[in-house]
Amino acid sequence: MAAKSILITGCSSGIGLDAARTLHKRGWQVFATCRSEADCERLRGEGLDSFRLDYADEVNLAEAVDTVLARTGGTLDAVFNNGAFACPGAVEDLPRGALREIFEVNLFGYHDLTRRLIPVMRRQGHGRIINCSSVLGLVGARWRGAYVATKFAMEGLSDVLRIEMHGTGIDVILIEPGPISTKIRENAIPHFERWIDWQASARAAEYTALRGRLYGPKTKPDAFELPASAVTEKLIRALEDRRPKARYFVTTPTYLMGFARRILPTRALDWMIAKG
Repeated sequence: MAAKSILITGCSSGIGLDAARTLHKRGWQVFATCRSEADCERLRGEGLDSFRLDYADEVNLAEAVDTVLARTGGTLDAVFNNGAFACPGAVEDLPRGALREIFEVNLFGYHDLTRRLIPVMRRQGHGRIINCSSVLGLVGARWRGAYVATKFAMEGLSDVLRIEMHGTGIDVILIEPGPISTKIRENAIPHFERWIDWQASARAAEYTALRGRLYGPKTKPDAFELPASAVTEKLIRALEDRRPKARYFVTTPTYLMGFARRILPTRALDWMIAKG
């Protein structure tokens, strides 16, 4: 029997890298894509099938899909949309360009890739579309407005797609991590520096704590933080459960916020998040 195949984005580090390595060891045919060719070369050195896929580059994205289908003979069992970035800053300080740039990757890229793969999954009569969301796709948090907006939008788009795919054999699944050991904070620095004029902000004094988290050394894990392997464990369930759930929560804060959002009035939830 041929190995099942999966396309994973954002494999340079963190969640995507752990998922690619683990599924490869489990016998999956893994296409471990990265935005940077240097990262792809490093993964090929590990024995992974890796090539560029940049969500912001439509031509490259189409070429990546063609590469996958050429190597599988025109099939694909699953896609894990994982690559994303953050642009920290107060909502009032986010220029239009910052939102345009982050939505291009965190939402439009996911959508474009998914649309290109749905016809393949329809023809073969099965497939799993797995989108990596976040606890910040369930609730908002200060300084994270741009990232939150993309994840809220992706949650809605995924929910509708799941309903529309009913009866096709294609499952649409959301993975909901909370704090995970990744490089997302480090990778957010260039976007913060490009778009946020914090010194001119009415909140300039408040940026001290945010900049401390961005630039300061991380001496210990965040509260409830788990390794990327915790996400991979849920990804394996999403891929291999006979009847997968619509959502798989990862970390205590995600379970807590998912429950709180259902039972608390909005003002009470705002207070809880502000205190946390």
